[in-house]
Amino acid sequence: MPKPENTLTIAIDRRESSPIYQQICERFKAAIAAGHLKPGDRVPALRGLAMQLNTARGTVEMAYDMLVDEGYLQMRGAAGTFVSSSLPASATLASARKTRERTAPPRTKRAEAAADVGNDAKPLRPGLPALDAFPRKLWSRLVAYRARSGDLATLTYPEPSGYGPLRERIATYVGLSRGVECVPEQVFVTNGYRATLELVLRGLATPGDRAWFEEPGYLLARNFLMEAGLRLVPVPVDDEGLDVDAGIALEADARFAFVTPSHQSPLGMTLSLARRMKLLDWASRAGSWIVEDDYDSEFRYVGRPLPALKSLDRDDRVIYCGTFSKVLFPGLRLSYVVAPERAVPRFEQLTKSMNAGSPYLYQAAVADFIAQGHFARHLKRMRALYAERRALLANAIVKAFGERVSIDLPTGGMHLVAIFNARPDGPVDDMAIAARARESGLAVIALSAWYLNARTKPMLRGIVAGFANVGDAAEATRLARMLRRAYDAYDAYDA
Repeated sequence: MPKPENTLTIAIDRRESSPIYQQICERFKAAIAAGHLKPGDRVPALRGLAMQLNTARGTVEMAYDMLVDEGYLQMRGAAGTFVSSSLPASATLASARKTRERTAPPRTKRAEAAADVGNDAKPLRPGLPALDAFPRKLWSRLVAYRARSGDLATLTYPEPSGYGPLRERIATYVGLSRGVECVPEQVFVTNGYRATLELVLRGLATPGDRAWFEEPGYLLARNFLMEAGLRLVPVPVDDEGLDVDAGIALEADARFAFVTPSHQSPLGMTLSLARRMKLLDWASRAGSWIVEDDYDSEFRYVGRPLPALKSLDRDDRVIYCGTFSKVLFPGLRLSYVVAPERAVPRFEQLTKSMNAGSPYLYQAAVADFIAQGHFARHLKRMRALYAERRALLANAIVKAFGERVSIDLPTGGMHLVAIFNARPDGPVDDMAIAARARESGLAVIALSAWYLNARTKPMLRGIVAGFANVGDAAEATRLARMLRRAYDAYDAYDA
């Protein structure tokens, strides 16, 4: 016997600034969180609810589609529409209260948007590798082997500079794959990129030093550097990457230049050879340091991975930084830095005083992962997988948005940028759209949040979205539709 329809009464307020379909969504979420609607309950039919609310059927259909996309409802054809039997984690009383209190699209401050990137596995999170494709069984065996080995090193304090065999493996790897010539003593293993920056700044910087920073640039590094007391100079990027001439005109005597030359974060271009040589020449003449963040250069889909900027460094002015967070998984908290030879004694001293050693168990497992050939095979599989998922998400977004967005497929990396085309009345507020998308459970970031100077002209508006965890075409379509609904919600309010 079919389950009877729930007698829930939905009320809307036409005086509210939020669209009617958004209000319908809010009412359903609140009812589910409060227990008035339970998993398996049948909800009113489209036509019936439209008549009850005296609104267009299309408005109710838009709300139901959104609730289906977010996992709250399930459509079962002629049987009707039901509350999902596997509700999302967001269906809680707290989230319902937050939803009821929401009115107009939040005009998020730039500082808040830059900090609100989270650290979970929500869909479309930039920089998050394909967690479903990581060889967890193999990894578990490697970790278990080390844990059972009886090595006393597993129980003592780890070496502050890093586990010796892992430093050797990293030195060999960056030499072969990135052209970075170094010895293991120059390699320092850290607890993530933030710890890498802390080591670099404590070793080579003084508060108040000026530093070039890409505009737009990696926002998490930007926030930390500003907190550390550096005075950042936003240097524009173009199709060739960092505009070195502009940097010299802005601050010729800057102490540092922080760059992402292989895959600019977030726009994705590669620093041209001419710009690389000009940047190295500037650093040599000014006695400055270049911090090269080579965060995801392993994933390149057109040609072979490019040599690192460090490979061209003849004056030892480049500090090369890499990470295992993107190529393996971020829970490792393992990154590394190749220090200039003259800075090795200082870095060694600092790692001891910082007590910054990473856990032996994971370092040893990563060293084994590399030594046994698993690392190279994993990278090869991920390049093929990411190339496929990159196309899936890009095609789905273009189909969902049409001429409203422009996407240039990145030649590498794990994220893409969907740039919103300006409307006749001016640029789109990507901050508001990103906030709407995050409320729906997506972890996208507004492109304008990556700009240090709010008055940069021209400032591109769009969405930075990760594609590594998009499982198939159907999921890509669902996520793109959710993004489009966030855009439509902003558009309806703005109109």
